Amino acid sequence: MELLSVIRRWHRRDHLPIREIERRTGLSRNTIRKYLRAESIEPRFQAPERPSRLDPFADRLRGWLVLEAARSRKNRRTARRLYEDLVTLGYDGSYGRVAAFIRQWKHEQHQARQTTGRGVFVPLCFQPGEAFQFDWGEDWAVIAGHRVKLQVAHTKLSFSRAFILRAYPLQTHEMLFDALTEAFRVLGGVPRRGIFDNMKTAVDRIGSGKARQVNLRFMALASHYLFEPTFCNPAAGWEKGQIEKTVQDARRQIWQDLPAFPDLGALNAWLEARCLDCWERL
Repeated sequence: MELLSVIRRWHRRDHLPIREIERRTGLSRNTIRKYLRAESIEPRFQAPERPSRLDPFADRLRGWLVLEAARSRKNRRTARRLYEDLVTLGYDGSYGRVAAFIRQWKHEQHQARQTTGRGVFVPLCFQPGEAFQFDWGEDWAVIAGHRVKLQVAHTKLSFSRAFILRAYPLQTHEMLFDALTEAFRVLGGVPRRGIFDNMKTAVDRIGSGKARQVNLRFMALASHYLFEPTFCNPAAGWEKGQIEKTVQDARRQIWQDLPAFPDLGALNAWLEARCLDCWERL
């Protein structure tokens, strides 16, 4: 899903020819054209992982690799030697599977060394049309004579600081998608990148550094609108400080003057008008 999203952005935003996309991805031109012709991209769930013959020996091999890394380069066992030692323990799989495991382990160790002690950061300087920031806030309003708690979607352009608010009863996928769709309508376009926290409707699992297992439904939305989702580090609200400040400012500038409304649609129309008025002052 992420690869399809990248292909669509390269072709439709960056205007890369299919020949260049073929060179970058290794996919055939027919496959690339098929992805680009699709009007929509539906989430496709990955096939379940099948057990490997190496699985019972994975912990043993991982322990060996840790020991080998502490030795001098000349005294380390090669991948072929590690494979032969596993065979003596009863491993009956291929050498290629062992070699792939070792390459992946070394790659993970290299990434860990790059990020440990330094952290991974999100740039805070932006060009026009480069990025938007998104966050949820909680506020109360009187709807149809009842005081109700609402989830308020805040979307803000990182360069111009223009922002839009929309209120919803919950933070579900449907309401997140509606909030972004309406925000792009009001803002007049879609920036190249979106900055989010690790909300459950967007991220299924947080990995090390910037690694994320992105929710397939959210990735389908990003692929449709051709923006690249970027996720902050956990508990690092300053990486999207503009929208964090907007959540606080909106409570003082907009919600304190909130009248009663007959329904949620009337409230959102009022919020849109107030946000447009704030843009004029900005």
